[in-house]
Amino acid sequence: MILLVLLASILILVVTVYQYDEQTKDYNIQRFERKESTTKQTIELELKSKTTYQVNTENLAKIFKERIYEISTINSLNISIYDLKGNLLKTSIAAAFEKIELPPIPKDIIKELSQNSNHKILKASEQNGIGYQSSYSYIHDAKFNRIGILELQFTQDNSEIEKELREFILRLGIVYILMFLIAISFAYFLSSYITRSIITISDKMQQTRLNKRNEKIILNNASTEIEVLVEAYNSMIDELQESAVKLAKSEREQAWREMAKQVAHEIKNPLTPMRLTVQSFERKFDPKDANSKEKLAEYSETLIQQIDVMSSIASAFSDFAKMPTQKREKIEVIGVVKMALDIFNEDYIKYLPKEQELFANLDKTQLIRIVTNLVKNANQAIENTKNPQIEVTVLSEGNRIKIIVSDNGKGISENVKDLIFEPKFTTKSSGMGLGLAMIKNIIEAYDGSISFTSTEGIGTVFIVIIPKT
Repeated sequence: MILLVLLASILILVVTVYQYDEQTKDYNIQRFERKESTTKQTIELELKSKTTYQVNTENLAKIFKERIYEISTINSLNISIYDLKGNLLKTSIAAAFEKIELPPIPKDIIKELSQNSNHKILKASEQNGIGYQSSYSYIHDAKFNRIGILELQFTQDNSEIEKELREFILRLGIVYILMFLIAISFAYFLSSYITRSIITISDKMQQTRLNKRNEKIILNNASTEIEVLVEAYNSMIDELQESAVKLAKSEREQAWREMAKQVAHEIKNPLTPMRLTVQSFERKFDPKDANSKEKLAEYSETLIQQIDVMSSIASAFSDFAKMPTQKREKIEVIGVVKMALDIFNEDYIKYLPKEQELFANLDKTQLIRIVTNLVKNANQAIENTKNPQIEVTVLSEGNRIKIIVSDNGKGISENVKDLIFEPKFTTKSSGMGLGLAMIKNIIEAYDGSISFTSTEGIGTVFIVIIPKT
């Protein structure tokens, strides 16, 4: 209420000042136009019928030698007559009974006057705190030939209007100060009456908990509105008790559903590479090859590694805990990342380690999951891309390991960048949208971080930073 009164006061003050200012401008313009019209008619009459001199530029000063002061006094205007080049010929402005020499008309005004379709321009100026309105127009002879430039200058005296405005604002201010004080008093007493009961209700609401039994509110001599609020709160307490039981049951069911989705997603990750590995082995394996035993051993190791990942997921699901539990051990990161990439047969996947060896205390299975998931996402992003390219870089920065996975795929649009790590969010037509969310949880469990930069049509770069210990 107080704010509304204050805003109304300010708004009315602004509108009032603006309205007075506009009215003053309109009044001065209309007044000046009337005086200007009368003065021009007098000058034209002087040139047409009352002068004995030949009407031309050279005789303008003689024609209006004394007459200019009379016309100026009658119309309360300063009159100045110039030749077509802007040089002063005659003026009604005098200082201490002496004629003064005014400067020529600026060339830009002469140019503007000649280009104006009405051959008339208005200029506003201010000198020593006094406002002036000036008009420039041509003086014509009987054949409408231009023989000079006429400047009419009107002094704007707004002191009376400004005085009225100050008086009006003063009266309006007194009224609104009184209204403001009344509003403050009324708001204080009203809020005091209302808040006595609301404080009691607020205290009870702050103590309301879903997981415990809550007390109902009992108030005496409360207003009708407050009684309705109390009844609604007490009804809510009864419903809350029933909802708590239902919610506990629903949360248990939801937890199992979420876990099932996660397990399905995580098991699907190793199954796809395993299928590709088997197909590749079946196509390329030659029993007569001298290195067939080494290739078979490498093939077996890759499958066993993925089976271990699936086994750890199944174990975690059975324990109803985070998947899979961290098991820190000293591993050689460069080799583990290479092992994770061996399941991908595409030639455009390049591995670019910056060091020969890099040791860290990490979970080997979880590191493989991180790399596999990021490369798989990059592989899906470069579909239908000419000259596809995926680069995996591993390097050491102090006590941290940095893994960079970049691609030249379609990129990520700006409107979904904030949702990339959200569970269940996916830009693909298939999948649960849990992969990036889960590896983000794994990385953050190591006090690490994952970030990305992406430009549509150019590609995406994911950067994983994990401490060595």
